[in-house]
Amino acid sequence: MGAKPTEPESGSRIHIEAAKIPELIPTVVLFPYDKMGKSASGITCDTTGGQFGPFPGQLFVADQSHSTLMRVDLEEVGGRWQGACFPFKKGFASGNVGVEMDASGAVFVGGTNRGWGSRGPKPFAVERLDWTGKVPFEIQHMRLRPEGFELTFTQQANAATAEDVSSYELATYTYEYRSQYGSPEVDATEPTITAAKVSEDGMSVTISVDGLQLGHVHQLNAPGVRNSNDNPLLHSKAYYTLNAFCQ
Repeated sequence: MGAKPTEPESGSRIHIEAAKIPELIPTVVLFPYDKMGKSASGITCDTTGGQFGPFPGQLFVADQSHSTLMRVDLEEVGGRWQGACFPFKKGFASGNVGVEMDASGAVFVGGTNRGWGSRGPKPFAVERLDWTGKVPFEIQHMRLRPEGFELTFTQQANAATAEDVSSYELATYTYEYRSQYGSPEVDATEPTITAAKVSEDGMSVTISVDGLQLGHVHQLNAPGVRNSNDNPLLHSKAYYTLNAFCQ
């Protein structure tokens, strides 16, 4: 069964405004408030060809309030950029602000809380993050497909768990486009995952979805998926911002 893309009765708030304002380009990736962070800050890109791990070409975004580093995987669909954000690394010493990756694949993070407050308790910090060489079991890519989403893994998945639709949870919501600071989650829906098919090599799975929503964050959780050693995903959650459907 193919995906049935729909739009809520009230419409996607941001996309309604974009239709009225030709200059308005929908946000490429939304970071759900408090689920991913509260104050996204510095951005760097892995242009080292994978010396920072199995995520070449992806973005790494700091968050000041949560003292974290987040990961972003982008794609272009129907002339629009969109993609998914993932949790990546927590436990930094201060509120992360500046972030830079050097040619060797080392990431340098500068942080301060300067009265704003952050989970990292130090008033300031400069830290270096290096890849250990060990590949974690992660969702490497989350890409839109006509029938739903394709998830690519960094390790071979256990087919029985990855093809079990009960291994996944999917919800959507969007935000109001307004002048006030912030917005609540609005127009929430619960799409149905109707099937999951693992590739022959076990490195990806295509999940068929009824109820994709234009302009919504698609919040995926895959707590039931295991790798070939029966280990769960290091981070089971992903948040995909859908700005355009596959043609």
